[in-house]
Amino acid sequence: MNDFIAQCRAAIGAQHVLTDAADMAGYLTDWRRRFTGRAQAVLRPGSTEEVAKLLRLCSQFKVPVVPQGGNTGLVLGSVPDQRGDAVVLSLTRMNRVRAIDTVNNTIMVEAGCILQQVQEAAAEADRLFPLSLAAEGSCTIGGNLGTNAGGTGVLRYGNMRELCLGLEVVTPQGEIWDGTRGLRKDNTGYDLRDLYIGAEGTLGVITAATLKLFPRPRAQLTALAATDSPESALRLLELAQRGCGSALTAFELMSDFCLRLVARHFPDMRMPLAQTHAQYVLLELSDSESEEHANAMLESVIGSALEQEIIADAVVASSLAQSRALWNLREHIPLAQAEEGKNIKHDISVPISRIADFIRTTDVLLQQQFAGARMVTFGHLGDGNLHYNVSPPENMDPDAFIVRQEEINRVVHDSVHRFGGSISAEHGVGALKRDEIRLYKSEIELQLMRHIKQALDPAGIMNPGKVL
Repeated sequence: MNDFIAQCRAAIGAQHVLTDAADMAGYLTDWRRRFTGRAQAVLRPGSTEEVAKLLRLCSQFKVPVVPQGGNTGLVLGSVPDQRGDAVVLSLTRMNRVRAIDTVNNTIMVEAGCILQQVQEAAAEADRLFPLSLAAEGSCTIGGNLGTNAGGTGVLRYGNMRELCLGLEVVTPQGEIWDGTRGLRKDNTGYDLRDLYIGAEGTLGVITAATLKLFPRPRAQLTALAATDSPESALRLLELAQRGCGSALTAFELMSDFCLRLVARHFPDMRMPLAQTHAQYVLLELSDSESEEHANAMLESVIGSALEQEIIADAVVASSLAQSRALWNLREHIPLAQAEEGKNIKHDISVPISRIADFIRTTDVLLQQQFAGARMVTFGHLGDGNLHYNVSPPENMDPDAFIVRQEEINRVVHDSVHRFGGSISAEHGVGALKRDEIRLYKSEIELQLMRHIKQALDPAGIMNPGKVL
């Protein structure tokens, strides 16, 4: 392998081929710091051509490749396993915004661009790139595409698959496919773009993308509403969609326990309502007409919901700071749960109409088998995606609880399957859920996926051990 490393150094420069354990450490441990893999090197190319050179070498020497962006994933998809024969291919040096077209409403960026960087570049051009999620200050566009990221704006704008018009990809054999044309209509064969989006680096390396931009809204309004149940939250969703149409950008559900965790671990954060309630909804409008128009829509929805007793109370942010404070409550839930201690995370989706039944049924099943387990239920109610997390009972040894993760996963995932849902909505499969999907996908689905993998990566060097 010394010859392989020597050729990698010649291809991209010795300073960008990391082999020292201390230099590689940050690339080998997952975001939650629960797993550390091994690799013979971390490769940091600076261009698409350099990626192609490295993949040709990896193909020649049969070296497994683990593509990596910001390494913010939660399913062990961006770190190598323990074998130590792989290389990590870090795209973080490839962070240029290549072009912005305000007439076509597109932005072309390299895969290593931080999501927040793309949002800011769009704003400077008086446009909006709407993908927004908690890790936006550190996750990269390549990782967002590889996992088909969702976030809080899917209700209006869709996930990354909907936000991407074209890709540049390097194949496992080191060939470059330039499909970055910013076309909204192109029926000239199979949609190769959609094969790579959501493939988690198992079919090739995404090096650049052409993404959709949108006009910046003239007004954005945020409100927090309190209700007594997920059923009432769904009634509010129906009312808001009817009253606001496409202006309804976000609709997030948070249980009372979620906000109590935030208050416990972040006491400086003020709870906006005087009384506690079983459930809370954070909703946001993005209006292209005017702030007055947005206010009228929101006041009408909130007023109707109060009159119909769908909600018990509500607060509407009157400033950008107040809006940010409401969103901070939502975004601090994962942080508060981490401060609380070890927990078992589930990133699931079910049809929106069945979410309330799913929560009620699955809560009961878990309490029957794991009495005292504390449910941290929050997420994107508007698109059917919940972070249905389970914390151990008070005073229980967290390690003793985590040992039962497989049993808890089985209860949750079996219930998701019964309700016609998916065990991974936006985090991906990675290595963590690779074996799980075999229980819930049909054999024909798995067979077709294997055929695609074999056709595009016959040597099996791309992110081995992930997804399939």
